[in-house]
Amino acid sequence: MECFRIDESGYTGFDLLNADQAFQGATAIAISDDDAARLIKEHFPRLQADELKYSSLTRRSSNHPRILALQRDVLDGFKCVSYVCDKRYLLLLMLLDYGVEPFYYERGLNFYEDGQNYGLASLLYYVGPKVLGRDAFEDLLASFQRAMKEKTPASLQDLVNAARKTNWQELPEALGPLAQYADPDCLSAIATPGVTTDAALVVLQSLISRMEELASGPYRVEHDRSKNLLTYHDLLQRYIDHDQAAEFQQSEIARIKFPLKLQSVTQVDSVSSPAVQIADVMIGATIEAAKMITGRREAGIDGNAVLEAYGADQFIHLVPSVDFEAQRKFRAGTQADQVIDYFARHFHSPDRNG
Repeated sequence: MECFRIDESGYTGFDLLNADQAFQGATAIAISDDDAARLIKEHFPRLQADELKYSSLTRRSSNHPRILALQRDVLDGFKCVSYVCDKRYLLLLMLLDYGVEPFYYERGLNFYEDGQNYGLASLLYYVGPKVLGRDAFEDLLASFQRAMKEKTPASLQDLVNAARKTNWQELPEALGPLAQYADPDCLSAIATPGVTTDAALVVLQSLISRMEELASGPYRVEHDRSKNLLTYHDLLQRYIDHDQAAEFQQSEIARIKFPLKLQSVTQVDSVSSPAVQIADVMIGATIEAAKMITGRREAGIDGNAVLEAYGADQFIHLVPSVDFEAQRKFRAGTQADQVIDYFARHFHSPDRNG
């Protein structure tokens, strides 16, 4: 049975405002341990460590050409997909999902139509600090994240107070439901047990949509035993166990269909799995590339070279964009509202509509 090896980088649990870990992502590669060991030997013949780790390799600039060469061989020779998201942007999308959309839903408006939620989140990402007040905007995001975690009356009231301290009148369509109305449907959505700002579900949903397309038949997944991947492991098993028939169009190029072709998920020791080590290098380089290109890191691997090596069907990213027309076209006709409700019902907890 075909096997995809997975590794992740940048996981910080519910905290999406961690300044040192602005991006989160994961890579899935359908590669055998034998092929992975061969590639490691070809590109790093003098490796002395027990395993190939991107965090160690990247410290020496002399290793960067070898990393890029390894990446090209993997992308050219094996089924592979990497996903990267800007966690601050994702948090803004979640703020709109839970703190805004229920207000419009109860009034019969499709807030997600043609991806307008992505456009509004992008607008908030770039102009929010200036228009709403920099300190007040940061306090709003921190308060939302805390309310999603604690779900207490006090944390929900703190969120409403934080929204009211912003210049929310400048963007009432975004913050009015919380600041003006303290909308009970929005607060109820935020307080729903099980919903969280943890990005693991978002990452896996995107990876699985591509693995399902790439796999020629039933397949399995292996990943490292790291603490961070325990959350991924649990979610993958829940995906596997879900046997109801459903299919959704998520974007112009992405869809997901249940039951999945994915049959099993296994934890392995990365020291004994060259294939998992390759996945570590792939996602490590991609996350560092994102940091380089956005100016969050000054010295490191050539970010443009890393990202340009990916084919269009090998790389998924969730980042803000002010090309609103392109976003509208990409999301036109998708089932975003149905996808969110379905995943909330079956993989988080009962959704707000029961």
